[in-house]
Amino acid sequence: MDSWVRFNAQSQAKERIIRAAQYACTLLGYTLQKGGAAGELRKTVSQLEAHMSLTRKLLRLGNSVEALEAAKRAIHLSDSVLKLCLTISHLNRAMYFACDNVLWAGKTGLISKLDQHKWSQRSFRYYLFALILNLTRDVYELHLLMECEARYRATKSPPSPYPSTTTQPSDDLSSSSSSPAAPAAVALPMMSAWLRRQLHLLVTVLYSNPPLLLDLLKNSCDIFIPLDRLGIYPTGTGFVGACGLASSVLSILTMVHPWLKLKP
Repeated sequence: MDSWVRFNAQSQAKERIIRAAQYACTLLGYTLQKGGAAGELRKTVSQLEAHMSLTRKLLRLGNSVEALEAAKRAIHLSDSVLKLCLTISHLNRAMYFACDNVLWAGKTGLISKLDQHKWSQRSFRYYLFALILNLTRDVYELHLLMECEARYRATKSPPSPYPSTTTQPSDDLSSSSSSPAAPAAVALPMMSAWLRRQLHLLVTVLYSNPPLLLDLLKNSCDIFIPLDRLGIYPTGTGFVGACGLASSVLSILTMVHPWLKLKP
């Protein structure tokens, strides 16, 4: 109950819930269209989705200031890669929110004769840049943690008690080098073993770091939304609705349980 009270007190809580409902309507509309539902029902779901989108834009008014403040905090980070990724990401988020605010004013009639398509495309471009930088940050942190885990395992693994068994006689080496199939026969098992080790390392690191796992999943889902809207990688309304719903649920989880939010 305390987690829910803390969640409901946050300014972004209602926007996250409405976002989840909006993409649920997107997914529902796609399902109804594929199922051959009545046109009136599909129209109602589409109108509900549009109303939720407009409500979210209203709730995001002023978020540009928050994004700029986050950029000011990120510029003081000691890690140069994190500083670069987070600062530019927050600046892109600020521009995205600013374009979104202009788009809201156009949709409500406060700004007449606004080219809504142009401003929508502009906002999605800033959104895409921010997500690319967020994913770059996730991959960078994942790489650092995998290196730390690999070093830890190297220090804990005992040395081989039979070092002499790894040496081969000279005649074996000469015979193996003369055979063209020998390098491939040796390289493939080594590559397979290396891939298995890396995969096990990846799973171990992600399992032991839920905030990084959730942030990576959320950004991976979110990035398909601007890619589809900008026409770079069209995936369809059904896939966009599913990705948006999944990322919204993950965002709500990080608000209900703040320890799941990736820091900084």
